[in-house]
Amino acid sequence: MSESGREPRELLPLGIAEVTGPSMYPTLKQGDQVLVHHHAGVKAGDVVMLKHPLQQDLLIVKRLAERREGGWWVLADNEFAEGDSRLYGAVPEELVIGRIRARYRPRAADQRSLRGTVSWLVSALRPVLADRSVSRRLRAR
Repeated sequence: MSESGREPRELLPLGIAEVTGPSMYPTLKQGDQVLVHHHAGVKAGDVVMLKHPLQQDLLIVKRLAERREGGWWVLADNEFAEGDSRLYGAVPEELVIGRIRARYRPRAADQRSLRGTVSWLVSALRPVLADRSVSRRLRAR
């Protein structure tokens, strides 16, 4: 910790994290690097990094579905993955760390051909956009 009482990484508004697990597939894949905009304004549909409500030393990435009493209802993009608000309920606002702005997909070992390299170049860096239909999908369940 620095003399100001804040961790040095909190002084920068942007950070990088690596995705592990399948919960945000197809938006994010295992091994993707994400650009996190700390303390950014968030709204329903945004993909965010947050502290897990039951294990706060664990950082997770989920999509904000809607604001409810007690915080945000968060969902995984992969409907078959566990570990979202269906398990632990609404997540308090103070556990939201920041909004995911972009993802970088590292080059796979089998992308050695010219076609594979071009394909990777076209798709390696992409913005992570809000899904405006997420609240409607939630109500339809």
